[in-house]
Amino acid sequence: MALTAEQRGPAPARRQVNFGSLVFCATCASLLDSPGDQDHIVCHACGDDHEGTQFEGIETVSRSQDTAFPSRLRNKRSLVQGVGEVERSNARVKEVCQKCGAEEMEFHTMQMRSADEGQTVFYKCVKCGHGFSLNN
Repeated sequence: MALTAEQRGPAPARRQVNFGSLVFCATCASLLDSPGDQDHIVCHACGDDHEGTQFEGIETVSRSQDTAFPSRLRNKRSLVQGVGEVERSNARVKEVCQKCGAEEMEFHTMQMRSADEGQTVFYKCVKCGHGFSLNN
């Protein structure tokens, strides 16, 4: 036996239900379509009709974490950056220090310019710590 409107009593007050920029039906809690410029928004689950004006002024904000969209390029970049953190051991060469005259220096090379250019050699004196670089 169905109850009449008088038997059910006053209708519950409708309230706006939203989480961030998502808007939910106050009756069944289903996700509603984006309000846009519509005068009425009808819930696809329960058929309840919502006035579009009650959703005016809702700011739409979207955020994502850096890991939300995996990328092969980003993974490769993080691998390359991780290599630089490894401690280097410099080779030694018989080279005279311009500052103290010591006959041995440590060196390492690094590609500083475009790939078709030579590497840069970085020298450091094992005795006084004086350093300089040469472009090859």
